[in-house]
Amino acid sequence: MANGTPGVEIQTEGTTTTQDNDNMLYTVSDSPPWYLSILLGFQHYLTAFGSTLTVPLVLQSAMCIGDDRVGLSEIISTSFFVSGISTLLQTTLGVRLPIIQGPTFSFLTPTFTILALKKWECPYNLAAKGEWNVTSDPLPDPGSPEHQQMWQMRMREIQGAIMVSSLFEIVIGFSGVIGLFLHFIGPLVIVPTISLIGLSLFKEAADLASKQWYIAVMTMVLIAIYSQYLKNVKIPVCRVTRRDGCSMYKLPFFKLFPILLALISAWVICGILTAAGAFPEQGKWGSDARTDTKVDVLEKALWFRFPYPGQWGLPTVSVSAVFGMLAGVLASIIESVGDYYACAKLAGAPPPPVHAINRGIGMEGIGCLLAGAWGSGNGMTSYSENIGAIGITRVGSRRVVQMGGLIMIIMGCLGKFGALFVTIPDPVIGGLFMVVFGMVVAVGLSNLQFVDLSSSRNIFIIGTSIFFGLSFPNWMKTHPGYIDTGSDIVDQLLSVLLGTSMFVGGLTGFFLDNTIPGTLEERGILRWRQKTDTVTTSKERNDSVYDLPCIQKYLNKLTITQYLPFCPNFQPCCGKGTGEKDEPPVEPVSVYEKKVEDTHM
Repeated sequence: MANGTPGVEIQTEGTTTTQDNDNMLYTVSDSPPWYLSILLGFQHYLTAFGSTLTVPLVLQSAMCIGDDRVGLSEIISTSFFVSGISTLLQTTLGVRLPIIQGPTFSFLTPTFTILALKKWECPYNLAAKGEWNVTSDPLPDPGSPEHQQMWQMRMREIQGAIMVSSLFEIVIGFSGVIGLFLHFIGPLVIVPTISLIGLSLFKEAADLASKQWYIAVMTMVLIAIYSQYLKNVKIPVCRVTRRDGCSMYKLPFFKLFPILLALISAWVICGILTAAGAFPEQGKWGSDARTDTKVDVLEKALWFRFPYPGQWGLPTVSVSAVFGMLAGVLASIIESVGDYYACAKLAGAPPPPVHAINRGIGMEGIGCLLAGAWGSGNGMTSYSENIGAIGITRVGSRRVVQMGGLIMIIMGCLGKFGALFVTIPDPVIGGLFMVVFGMVVAVGLSNLQFVDLSSSRNIFIIGTSIFFGLSFPNWMKTHPGYIDTGSDIVDQLLSVLLGTSMFVGGLTGFFLDNTIPGTLEERGILRWRQKTDTVTTSKERNDSVYDLPCIQKYLNKLTITQYLPFCPNFQPCCGKGTGEKDEPPVEPVSVYEKKVEDTHM
């Protein structure tokens, strides 16, 4: 919020931008100096580390990997490698917002369902339940060639399902089907969709933080200190240029790197407390805060390994697996559309036009296709936690996230370096998620500034969609076998969709907002469509940040591109195209009484 403090002068590559302290330090089109881009990109890498690492670990048992730690480390490296490639594709040719791509939890439920079929049940899990006779049919030693073939067969089945189902997402995106629905989406649909992204993740954050609440709270306090209390403290930095030589300027260091500083500080403190014997032995509450429980990962990880397509063998395809995985694809699409709006809001960009969303969904489909070909065991989606990191750091530069994607590719090939950060204690990650996921919820709720909150209609829609979006998916998870339509494929589809909070809440809000009578002004659609961030330039107001790099001027000369839903000059047949370069209508001053920056921490 505005506090009347003097502006911050930020040195960029050849430019100087003066902004208020609470405005974005770097917006989408800004390019920080290369050294800042590397550090800020590394911070995004660290923020994505927890979720990217979690998915392979969750799949470890069902995939029958067991104690094959080398195989698990290779899958983890593959996940980072493909995430980096997908991030570069998304930020360069996709939606072109500073948004990280990585493994999605939406694919976990259909994956577990597929691997629970009798054909793919893991013998090690059956033996643990006493349903496998190890005397007459002994199991291979962990890590042996026989064991590797066992889990690689299951990986290939999942790979095939992901690759074929991703074609569905590619068609939805590039054909413009998803863009048609955006004409019926306003703040009352976006609010529950984005808010429930953060609210539905509270269990993951709480589970990690509850392993040692004192450390988790300490991490939250450190983030608050660095991002809020010390945000106006500037560190003198020497900058060397050819023209001026060595010159000094003040860098808002704590404002730029609060997450990275908090993680390192909490990590070091945990290391000191571990050495001092402050934490109990492994197996007792609080032992997860120790820094010496995962040291063996450093010894077993390889120094260098380059992931490649088909590294586990040729993927296999079955109809039931493909249609089951489609449920994860649909849930991921709904989540990603909400993420695009949240990311644009925090990154100092105008709301994404239809053509950008079309490209974004299509490019996510290509990312899923690559993830299936490489064999990460999962698909790709937009990461909400990195959107929250943008809100905390106020750095929404596309260049920074592209640097983060490049770092993910490099780290995916350097096993030892990635293994080092696996040793970060779980309570530290939990404390980080508490703050970051909370930011995502706040961003969703901030869209209420555009609706008439004195309207009983709007109050009803907001309350019903959010509460039902939390309640019904929770019931679905506690009654997994209740849906029985007679078709396993339909059962899987309904179970995944109805068990996803942002889908249920967003669909409820979509239905109520478009069926209950209300004016466009009352629904907030007029103001919401006209909103522009005060930190964006006149060039950004006409959506130029979503133009394709290098080739846009050539595309503008081709009349056929106005009929392609993924081109910036696309013109829908129903009226003026969202890609047209006219300036948006000027808003009344009252609309700016609550700015986008008020959602920043």
